[in-house]
Amino acid sequence: MRHVTGDATLRDVKFTVIATSLDPESRSAWLCALAARQLSAQGHGVTFLDLRSTPLPPFDNVQGEGGCYAHPNAALYHRAVAEADGVLLGVPVYNWGLGSGAKALVELTGSSDELRGLHGAWFDRPVTFLVSGGLDHGYLSHGAFAFGLMVDFRCVVNPHFVYATSAHWDGPEVPGAWLTERLERTVDRATDLSQRLQGREYRSTWEI
Repeated sequence: MRHVTGDATLRDVKFTVIATSLDPESRSAWLCALAARQLSAQGHGVTFLDLRSTPLPPFDNVQGEGGCYAHPNAALYHRAVAEADGVLLGVPVYNWGLGSGAKALVELTGSSDELRGLHGAWFDRPVTFLVSGGLDHGYLSHGAFAFGLMVDFRCVVNPHFVYATSAHWDGPEVPGAWLTERLERTVDRATDLSQRLQGREYRSTWEI
């Protein structure tokens, strides 16, 4: 886990940025690093997690020793999401959907069985997507995943998001002009959304 902290003078907004790709040269992870840098520069508190360096196990819903919930990083991710005023998810697109890392993350941190002392970390979180795809027409490949977060956890999904292909990068970790502007605007919208929703008194839970 890498912590990026700022002055926290802007209403003490806390963000969690999570890179979910396992690709060593992940472009969605580059987006996450750039977004975290922008948030930190604006004075926000940022927790940056990367599944490549801070891995999670496959979701098996098994309690106790040997199960996914006993993994040393499970509580770390759960807390990072639950305590955030906003979450930015870096996700790759494969086969017209998101990579398995994002799904495993939500499955593991989304459990809300109060009898087992668990509560879904995602309830009511503002979520912003930073998407890396291979083709321009995969633009809405994260749509089903985003809809699931809205329906299951009442997440407020930011309508401003990044979708970038290899053509939008000038080099490794160097975004082109269009991508630079798009990412900066998306992060600004994420900040605005999180600030406006900060301090809500209600807490959603399972209704069905």
